[in-house]
Amino acid sequence: MALWDRIKESATTMQTQLVAKKNDLKSGAFRDASMAMCALVAAADGTIDPAERQRVAQLIATNEVLQNFPADDLRRRFEENLNKLTTDFAFGKVSVLQEIAKAKKKPAEARAVIQIGIVIGGADGDFDKTEQAVVREACFTLDLPPHEFDL
Repeated sequence: MALWDRIKESATTMQTQLVAKKNDLKSGAFRDASMAMCALVAAADGTIDPAERQRVAQLIATNEVLQNFPADDLRRRFEENLNKLTTDFAFGKVSVLQEIAKAKKKPAEARAVIQIGIVIGGADGDFDKTEQAVVREACFTLDLPPHEFDL
């Protein structure tokens, strides 16, 4: 199986698992951690172009699991995290990882945040090394083993 097909299959599997848990994913901690994860993956290479920003914002708005929350609120949180990362990536990353850490108390939410990162990272068909690295770092932040997610 080609790498591209494995990435698509993995993202699809993660999305299916997320939808199955949708009713358990309604806390503010999950919301905040998810938006931080989306921003971290979008800016993984240290920059984000307007097309990438728009694509991730569209994915957030249309993701079934995230529809537990108002779209405007999600977009605002996503943009705030992106601004932190684009202003000073190293310093912003510390703050964004603290947001992600909010999901640590509930293992189902922590796993769902990682799955959202994989879905966002694989959405363009290229879950590249920098995106994988930041999702792996988020795994450590959440005390989850990266190999559980094939990272």
